[in-house]
Amino acid sequence: MTKNIFGGQAVPEGVMFQNKEHMVTAIRRTDQSIDYFHMEKQPKKWVNTLKKIPIVRGNVALIEAAIYGSKHMDFAADRYERDPADDAKIAEEKQKENLAKMVLFTVVVAVVSFLIGQFIFTLIPAFVAHMFGGWVTGTFGQVFIETMFKLVVLLGYIYVLSLTPMVKRLFQYHGAEHKVINAYENGYTLTIDNVMQASRLHYRCGSSFILFTVLVSFVLYMFVPYEPLYVRILNRIALIPLVLGFSFEVLQITNKLRNIPVLKYLALPGLWLQLLTTKEPQPDQVDVAIHSFNRLVRKVEQ
Repeated sequence: MTKNIFGGQAVPEGVMFQNKEHMVTAIRRTDQSIDYFHMEKQPKKWVNTLKKIPIVRGNVALIEAAIYGSKHMDFAADRYERDPADDAKIAEEKQKENLAKMVLFTVVVAVVSFLIGQFIFTLIPAFVAHMFGGWVTGTFGQVFIETMFKLVVLLGYIYVLSLTPMVKRLFQYHGAEHKVINAYENGYTLTIDNVMQASRLHYRCGSSFILFTVLVSFVLYMFVPYEPLYVRILNRIALIPLVLGFSFEVLQITNKLRNIPVLKYLALPGLWLQLLTTKEPQPDQVDVAIHSFNRLVRKVEQ
């Protein structure tokens, strides 16, 4: 019997797991109890059609992940620091808000934030590389400088974030998420002891995807003009969907090749980045992740 393919993400004081139909988040409340949020996906037919087209499906998956993921982040953010006794008050606060406007605002913020991040991460390195045009010339040299700066910004940004207490705990839950999926995919019984022994690195992680966008953009930028500056900027903006789409395909390929000798090493750069984006979780954090995963499995089996 083929196992379901599960993914997930860390949320404040918890973990969200999902498959094609369901998403479940579990968070640890201030009284040490575990609270859950379940959402059934309702994809449109045209969305499912787009998700079958190579390159295009990567962009669709990213936008979909931003929209759905933001709802689970909101659930966790609203409750993880609040006493469970305040749940009625939280519900009342939500009722006072216009639900349609709230959902629309969440979706817009998620998509716009993602796009702004992509523009900043793409355009600033292009400007920096252009400033070195007097010393470094030629397509390869310019694209290399641009890529190296982008990589330094990426690694530096993640490292600085990981030093803050809140993000460190988020990265620990990220590690717990990976450990649970690795334990499940290797056929282990999901106990705290078993899961703690599993790897906190995983081939399908979004962290690997981020790194692949840097590597893929290096290759694609070699085939387009870099001068004058406005042409370079327009090219970079126009190539964002292609960079994201190809990076998604590379992520899928490396996951399929992970058990093939030699070829499995193609995924190593992405796994190395996860050494920054995941931390070793505490047993109580793994416990939350296991509860979230088990709740999802029960939903799937219903």
